[in-house]
Amino acid sequence: MATKITRDDVQRMLNEGAQLVDPLPEAEYAEEHITGAINLPLKKLNRETTAQLRQGQPVIVYCYDLE
Repeated sequence: MATKITRDDVQRMLNEGAQLVDPLPEAEYAEEHITGAINLPLKKLNRETTAQLRQGQPVIVYCYDLE
């Protein structure tokens, strides 16, 4: 279930071992992303691409608010 969290929540969760995922296409990820984020393009999600995630650890997926 998706939950909106604050920057402080993100930092705390990362300190506790959470994984940061950028779901944008590879070209957009290459242009700009948060340091340490894993690129898993939304359109390419499958068992193979998600295998790089650490099992049992929280995953934070972020996107840019375009509003």
